[in-house]
Amino acid sequence: MQRALELAQASVRAAKPKPTVGAVLVKDGKIISEGITEPVGTHAEVVAIKRAGPSAKGSTLYVTLEPCCHYGETPPCTDAVIRAGISAVHMAMLDPNPLVAGQGKELLSSAGIATSVGSGKEEARTLYESHAKYITTGTPFVTAKYAMSLDGKIATRSGSSRWITGVEARQYAHSLRGASDAVVVGIGTAMVDDPLLTVRPSQGDPILPQPVRVVVDTQGRLPIASRMLGQPGKTIIACCSMTPDKKKQLEDTGAVVLELRPSGQGVDLLDLLRVLGSMEITSILVEGGSTLLGVLFDRDLVDKIVAFVAPKIIGGRDSLTAVGGLGIDLIDEAKDFEITEMKWIGSDIVIEGYPGGGHV
Repeated sequence: MQRALELAQASVRAAKPKPTVGAVLVKDGKIISEGITEPVGTHAEVVAIKRAGPSAKGSTLYVTLEPCCHYGETPPCTDAVIRAGISAVHMAMLDPNPLVAGQGKELLSSAGIATSVGSGKEEARTLYESHAKYITTGTPFVTAKYAMSLDGKIATRSGSSRWITGVEARQYAHSLRGASDAVVVGIGTAMVDDPLLTVRPSQGDPILPQPVRVVVDTQGRLPIASRMLGQPGKTIIACCSMTPDKKKQLEDTGAVVLELRPSGQGVDLLDLLRVLGSMEITSILVEGGSTLLGVLFDRDLVDKIVAFVAPKIIGGRDSLTAVGGLGIDLIDEAKDFEITEMKWIGSDIVIEGYPGGGHV
């Protein structure tokens, strides 16, 4: 199962918006074939079965997600497993897709195949957290990522913010981008930092498809000269209003302009999430700034936090904090997060957690 999880993790965006699955066939104590979900849609179980050929009969299948049991772009994986004569199937977790949701396991069991669920379930829950959110709500999984000092600042009083964290932490942040369908920033961050918002892997790492870049820009202020507009991949500008001339200028660069309804704090972010979901964007990484993160937390739209904490003190009443927004009046109203992981990356600490009860 660990090998199956490694296969899926290494190809996490290969079949988006569908979840990438890892499958391993074992016989007589040895791995006889492996498979991952292919970009063209062939499922991991089918890939492994085809590679094993006749040897698949009597083997044991280890798979990171419950085999599907419905017709979509491909026939049900359960049919292929049964026809191959596989004797046992171990699943890391059941598929939260309402079209599957335990039915695949039941079909296999009814065919006389021994089944079990749960080996590697914690790794699988993290691997498929965006799939679980997207397939049940139609909106993407939202990860709030920010880097701050020990006193919670993300910039000095003059706006200087490069770099709070070290090289190793910044490279890890690029891996988070690479695993996300979209990267989202507010207009303040876009104008002050003029970021590329691209994935720039370390030497030797594979070059991944670039995530979609999204700028939340209520009044349509993003400069035409912004560096992100000339980068590979797609840029989306989410606004409430924009002059026709500015819209044409942005669209001439290849950008997509979304005019969305306003809320009391600018672009209606729930409306934005719904639109991104309709574009088959299943996961987004929100990289700031303080205002955008504040609104997301105010509206309970954050599914996960990844906070980088640097061993520095910035100070200053006018220095930006990581999360702005309206906030709360009473400490009892503070939003609770379950911290699931803390680790050193270089000289910085990375804290990961989920709101309230944990994973989706």
